[in-house]
Amino acid sequence: MKVAVFGTRKYDLDSLSAAMNATTGIELTFLDPLLDKTTALLAEEHEAISIFVNDICDATVLEQLHKHGVKYVALRCAGYNNVDLMAAEKLDIKVTRVPSYAPEAVAEFAVGMLMTVVRKYHKSFLRVREGNFLLDGLLGFNLSGKTVGLIGTGKIGLITGRILAKGFNCNVIAYDPYPSPEASEYGIKYVDTLEVLLRQSDIVSLHCPLTPQTRYIINDDTLAMMKNGVILINTSRGGLIDSYALIRCL
Repeated sequence: MKVAVFGTRKYDLDSLSAAMNATTGIELTFLDPLLDKTTALLAEEHEAISIFVNDICDATVLEQLHKHGVKYVALRCAGYNNVDLMAAEKLDIKVTRVPSYAPEAVAEFAVGMLMTVVRKYHKSFLRVREGNFLLDGLLGFNLSGKTVGLIGTGKIGLITGRILAKGFNCNVIAYDPYPSPEASEYGIKYVDTLEVLLRQSDIVSLHCPLTPQTRYIINDDTLAMMKNGVILINTSRGGLIDSYALIRCL
């Protein structure tokens, strides 16, 4: 099977090449461009394609892929909001994704981002590099006792909550239309509405997929519900936040 790998980066090239051997029966074509309606023709003579988060695989692109003989779309990520699944089904194109990968890594990164903002590590690093050891403007605050609101409690959200609740002694609350039965074991308490979470939280961390229902879940209205000085962490999709609303709120 020939597979066209769109949007190839060095880490893709290294990891995928290392996974290939003579027994797989798979031949990879590494392509620099992202997938869209102007680059879909590069998939000609390939039975499958591999794409990532910034590739566009809408109905128009899928029609072109179908004409070129593509039967499979393999996502190198967990999210699939950039693929028109209904169009793929009509064209009998199979779509696969990564069901989960290193949720601990993403959760730890989210906590790392939070610590960077709270303790101003990024500013401290730049000052020290320039020989400036003044502490002015670098005062942070303790996470212990602060209320952290999680929007979404999948694997990553649960682990993030556990780190903050059990490691930092935070009061961790969450909102999710589909509550996890494991949440209480992780030190997480659910609230009834998103508004309650936003009004109570000192820190809000996003851990939900990008769907029509969650697109711009952080907007003018929801930002107005948050406390002054709230910290917002997003390790999910950028489309969860209305960037213009966020700028207006600053």
